[in-house]
Amino acid sequence: MNTVQNASLVVMGVAGCGKSSLGAGLAQRLGLPLIEGDDHHSAASRQKMREGVALTDADRAGWLETLAGLLARSPGGVVLTCSALRRAYREQLRAAAPGLRFVFIDIAPALARERVAARSAHFFNTALVDSQFATLESPVGESGVLRVDAAEPLPRLLDQVVAWAAAPSPSQEAA
Repeated sequence: MNTVQNASLVVMGVAGCGKSSLGAGLAQRLGLPLIEGDDHHSAASRQKMREGVALTDADRAGWLETLAGLLARSPGGVVLTCSALRRAYREQLRAAAPGLRFVFIDIAPALARERVAARSAHFFNTALVDSQFATLESPVGESGVLRVDAAEPLPRLLDQVVAWAAAPSPSQEAA
């Protein structure tokens, strides 16, 4: 059952933080469609990441435009997984979906590297984890952002985010 009416969430963070797992669980629990951001990267961007080449803002521009369009066409709400590393990227997504909220999965670099190295069927090269941390502009302190700890068990994260998403104030923050 959809307990969050007309509300979209972006599950964000660096590679390996658990965006896909948390996003899928949230979509199911909240009764919202899931948009897996990685599915919308261009073939050229996927190839760069396979080769360990970090994406530039220019590489991400079309991807973010696509994701913003998908958000805009989802007035009933959606769960989107997207790294959203820079504030400018988050602002572009917010502009497409007023009231958009972000769940920032905070993770230590060593754990992120370990998780990415353990993935066998993903295009993201482990060598890029450090570049993700270098690019990350923490959203903590921005309106409508919940920070969660990637080291927490998934069921606990799901409970925490669902409770936050159901709260009446979209600007509720937690650190």
